[in-house]
Amino acid sequence: MIKLTARQEQILRLIREAIDNTGFPPTRAEIAAELGFRSANAAEEHLQALARKGAIEISPGTSRGIRLRDMASGDVPSRVGTQMALPHPHLMQLSLPLVGRVAAGSPILAQEHIETTYNVDPSLFSAKPDYLLKVRGLSMRDVGILDGDLLAVKKIDSAKNGQIVVARIGDDVTVKRFKKTGSLIELLPENPDFEPIRVEEERDGFALEGLAVGLLRAWG
Repeated sequence: MIKLTARQEQILRLIREAIDNTGFPPTRAEIAAELGFRSANAAEEHLQALARKGAIEISPGTSRGIRLRDMASGDVPSRVGTQMALPHPHLMQLSLPLVGRVAAGSPILAQEHIETTYNVDPSLFSAKPDYLLKVRGLSMRDVGILDGDLLAVKKIDSAKNGQIVVARIGDDVTVKRFKKTGSLIELLPENPDFEPIRVEEERDGFALEGLAVGLLRAWG
């Protein structure tokens, strides 16, 4: 049984809620702002203590590199937002098409977009995905989504603010964080080198292609 302080339990709960609500763990700055810490360093100290106690794993080099581990209480944490190698073939169960480059104006799951099919363990994801999308570019770098990663995507027609989505704008398909205010939709990058994309819901050929529910990294 892992013994946590009240503050550590509060932070652990915050991490779980962020993953459940947005699909990804919070940054140190977001934890600090939510809990009233003066700096992100205070949040980092608590995260390191949680890691030493075995409640979480921390991946260096990414602002959201936090992974929840199974707790002694029997809670099973979500695994969205972590990067994992493709599972061993004997564990594979769920067959998912891998979508590569999407041609302008055609459905994302059109046969010509499917590069191959992966069989994966469904327990890797917070919800059952419908396909894998090969990530291109670094606009979501700071959430740990890198060029060449395989994003597990569940088809949806609506999203909550803060969730990571795959969206179509005209002939382009992009992965961004979703924010809607009235009829204005903002697609927010997780990299300061990129600008937000703003569209009107009923214009600009906007459509939601799916919700990110997990991430796979095929280690070379």
